[in-house]
Amino acid sequence: MTQFRFAPLAALLMLASLPVAAAEVDASASYILSLGGINIATMDIKLKDDGSRYNVDLSANVAGMGAVVASGTAKASTEGSSSGTQLVARTFGLETRANGDEFKIDVTYAGGNVGTFKVEPPILDNYDRVPLERRHLTGVTDFLTAFLLRGNALDKSLCQRKLGIFTGVERFNIDMRFAGTDDATSTRTGYQGPVVLCSVSYKPVSGHFTTSDITNYLADNDRIIIWYAPLGETGYFIPYRVLLGTSMGDLSMVLTSMRS
Repeated sequence: MTQFRFAPLAALLMLASLPVAAAEVDASASYILSLGGINIATMDIKLKDDGSRYNVDLSANVAGMGAVVASGTAKASTEGSSSGTQLVARTFGLETRANGDEFKIDVTYAGGNVGTFKVEPPILDNYDRVPLERRHLTGVTDFLTAFLLRGNALDKSLCQRKLGIFTGVERFNIDMRFAGTDDATSTRTGYQGPVVLCSVSYKPVSGHFTTSDITNYLADNDRIIIWYAPLGETGYFIPYRVLLGTSMGDLSMVLTSMRS
């Protein structure tokens, strides 16, 4: 069975959002990730926004699941400018450790375009890797900022967005669409109340491997859904739940606590 590489898995799960408001924000949220009903990881997110600049820190501990998901840790951070409902990334960093291997990415952005990026160890350009082109490094943001939703209300407008994302390794596009509304009622989660459902489509552009099972599966998957909940009165909206159907069962991320 093909093992998920930890960095792409972490990237995938970074479907954790957060920020609107000119008021200062100091918030946090925690999640449990499961695959096929088995808990495989915990994730904590911290968000700060002073009204003109935002900063997000994410840390994850992955227990692993045999040959499917490698155990390890991940840390990611992003910072940039915030104004109204807009977030513009300036820097992004990711560090993962799994099976004794370390992986690190650093990216800078300027005006929605990639300024610099560095990957350690470097990704080899094998025959099956789609080449990154300069034009693919424009009109992009990092994957943490991409899912930080700012808005004026919990409604369908939150889902109406198309995004270009550059991870430092891959460029891909995300198309979000409104899928409905619901009410979160479980007392075992970190929020009870109304939520908005967004469906997500993933389109790889470059930097990925054409033989990658996870990339091809995501590209063909029509069952990626995010439930968004308000982060208190901050004007930010964060995932209450993320659901991705896989051949090994549902990959799910559920909010367990939040503080705003």
